[in-house]
Amino acid sequence: MRYEAFCLMDPDFYDTPARAKGQSDSFELARCPAPDGWTRSDLESWVVLTPDGLVLPPQGWKIHVSATPGTARDVLTAVRDYCVPARIAFKFLPSEDHLLLANAKYAPRGSSGKFVTIYPADEAQLETVLHELGPVLAGRPGPYILSDLRWGDGPLYVRYGGFAVRTCLSPEGELVPAIEDPSGRLVPDVRGPVFRVPDWVTLPAFLEPHLAERNSTTVADLPYRIESALHFSNGGGLYTGHDLRTGQRVVLKEARPYAGLTLDGADAVTRQHRERDALERLRGLDCVPALLDHFVLGEHHFLVEEFVEGPTLNTLFVERCPLVLPETTAMDTEGYTAWVLDMLDQVERAVDAVHARGLVVGDLHADNMLVRPDGRLVLIDFEGAADVTDPGSQRLAAPGFVVPRGLTGPDIDRYALACLRLFLFLPLTNLFPLDAGKARQLADEAARTFPVPPGFFDDAVRTITGDGTGVRAASATPQRLEPDRQSWPRTRASLADAILAAATPERDDRLFPGDVEQFTVPGGGLGLAHGAAGVLYALEVVGAGRHPDHEEWLVRHALHPEPGARLGLYDGLHGVAYALGHLGHREEATKVLDMCLGEQWQRLGLDLHGGLAGIGLNLQHFAAATGDPALRDAALAVAALVADRLGPDDETDDETDDDAGTPTAGLLHGSTGPALMFLRLYEHTGDPEFLDLAGTALRQDLRRCVLREGGSMEVDEGWRTLPYLGTGSAGIGLVLDDYLAHRQDDTFQAASAAIRTAATGRFYIQSGLFQGLAGMILCLSRSHPPGAAAQRDPVVAAHIRRLSRHALAYRGHLAFPGEQLMRLSTDLATGSAGVLLAVGSALHTSPVRLPFLAPSDRRNAPHGPVPPSPRGQGGGEPS
Repeated sequence: MRYEAFCLMDPDFYDTPARAKGQSDSFELARCPAPDGWTRSDLESWVVLTPDGLVLPPQGWKIHVSATPGTARDVLTAVRDYCVPARIAFKFLPSEDHLLLANAKYAPRGSSGKFVTIYPADEAQLETVLHELGPVLAGRPGPYILSDLRWGDGPLYVRYGGFAVRTCLSPEGELVPAIEDPSGRLVPDVRGPVFRVPDWVTLPAFLEPHLAERNSTTVADLPYRIESALHFSNGGGLYTGHDLRTGQRVVLKEARPYAGLTLDGADAVTRQHRERDALERLRGLDCVPALLDHFVLGEHHFLVEEFVEGPTLNTLFVERCPLVLPETTAMDTEGYTAWVLDMLDQVERAVDAVHARGLVVGDLHADNMLVRPDGRLVLIDFEGAADVTDPGSQRLAAPGFVVPRGLTGPDIDRYALACLRLFLFLPLTNLFPLDAGKARQLADEAARTFPVPPGFFDDAVRTITGDGTGVRAASATPQRLEPDRQSWPRTRASLADAILAAATPERDDRLFPGDVEQFTVPGGGLGLAHGAAGVLYALEVVGAGRHPDHEEWLVRHALHPEPGARLGLYDGLHGVAYALGHLGHREEATKVLDMCLGEQWQRLGLDLHGGLAGIGLNLQHFAAATGDPALRDAALAVAALVADRLGPDDETDDETDDDAGTPTAGLLHGSTGPALMFLRLYEHTGDPEFLDLAGTALRQDLRRCVLREGGSMEVDEGWRTLPYLGTGSAGIGLVLDDYLAHRQDDTFQAASAAIRTAATGRFYIQSGLFQGLAGMILCLSRSHPPGAAAQRDPVVAAHIRRLSRHALAYRGHLAFPGEQLMRLSTDLATGSAGVLLAVGSALHTSPVRLPFLAPSDRRNAPHGPVPPSPRGQGGGEPS
């Protein structure tokens, strides 16, 4: 859901909300020059004001001020009037829009509520500011800042943390904000949703009563036992529990005041009141949960509802839809179609019952519907409900079910029902805001695939496109992609023209628009995955030409990267160096490589994306290209570090998926990346221990995979399985095949065949290279001679045609959506450059590959001298 904030600035591409800074709706202080004797600077989304000559410590106790959009101007004025005469540095968000996004429903909970940050010079000044500014701002409302300790009952909060921008490597190998411990070592500056003080810091005595007040609120006296958390958002949590009085299982929905804002400005409490009112009006209907209770605890509001047993409709759809299987029978599609028709009939009857009570649901989608064990459907989550006579627009919407402007009342639900009708057969409704004309295309394909009644989708298509003429279509759907060499030059030219037309060389943060990851880390617009390096590499390798002006942009920004820029192969400067070397900028590539070697890279994670495996591969690549023994030694040093930390077959490396809490797997973030590095080192050196290590790493990732119905092997994340190139099993399969070229292994052979089956599915939700259909095309094409894959493999040909489902137009050229399908993307990982590379791998007459993923030309060549082993007897780190 974080992608929604990046949809506000541009109708075509994801862009950072920070671009709104300085616009007419900014606060007056954001538009004015700094006061006399002060310096103004910009830091990401913040405006920073510092008195000239003031030298602050690098870390200490800071004060955060929270505010609502309605009080923000007055709060900022009060802070300015206090801090400027006192010469106390502060920073602030420059507009109400920035504040709304910082407090939005899916904003990070650890930073939510922070509108102004004040930097006292020491603890004495901290106490003074709290005592003097606190009464000035008393009574001003604002969201509770979860990471901080509240001062009294006003909008002031305190936390110990960094003042200066410093970073360190986390235990997971990621660059994170840092503070210094007593030994002088930089450690992570944790900014979670709970107040905590570093172990070596003593809480000032004047804050102790406020900590005691904070800890006095507990759930001990509630008549409910909270047992588990189902979901968290910035607006609150969703919990399951039991009523201690009756034993009934219940759901408790928490709402934080002034937090979890939606675009209409409503906070979580306002939405909870809507849901409470709606459930009161709907009481007695069996298609909605029963409302049981409501109460307030520590300013947080709770709604207690009946616990409805059963999965969401979306979960059942994912489990049942036959398109995810490589092959299906008429019985599969007939049975699934009958089930969908029953579900749609129940949804429509439930919505009619709600309308009959005078309400609009407002937020209809498959994740807001539960299916009981007996098959009865229940609508949940009425935070977006409104009276049928309400003239307002849709209040809440999930991507893929966003109602066009102008629809109100029951028409809001009718539009969502039309989307649901298509979604349950081809879930690509996220594309409709980009091109409503896709509705007709998808409906026609669904009607050919599933035995629905004649005209089944016609009303839905008319509802989505407007009046049946496609008036809401943003663009004409481009020509279908065809898997033949004759059409390849036209496809290549159209994709390249769209990519180049989207370029923004006047910007410093990114050249080609791509995924939101461009804006989440310094230098995110440079690298292979989401930046200019990956786009320029893809254009050149498929024969779409060199672009000197854009290459000059990349060189200029790579030689002077932002502080904190990542170092990895796909997320950072090593990937930039690789691309520059590939494009012939060898001197500049060497300079970038030297910068990387001067950084603290030893504690990075083991992975290919941003960790040691990618760095080791790149160092070996440049060592071979330049003959530089120092680079060779550095590559072997990296290999030794990875070997020491890899662990045996029955263990995994220390990286975990932050969201799922399970070990990661796959090419980019799992043990397959180290396996690829060890394989290439084996091919270069002939040392069999490298091959042994590659086998160990591959077995680690295969332990994280599972066989699915139909015989496909996919990465198991606990709550879903993934077949993709970057994060799923397809990338593991590529490296397995390279291993099998050197050493036979029956287990690996069987896994390779099952992974190939996973790459032959008939539907993938996204089109991108690392997490979508394009990656399957590249994987399946790799075993064929250049340009022959589509001719020799009917699955590759079918996959290229299936890209037409996602195909859109940008300025008359062929373009593809990025992650979440909400905006276009040009980058390698998620967008058009990745699609271009994948289709080129099947149709281009010269080899098209990702870095280090082509079979090595040295496989059958005589091996060079064997260097010291990376570990074990006679090993040790190479000198």
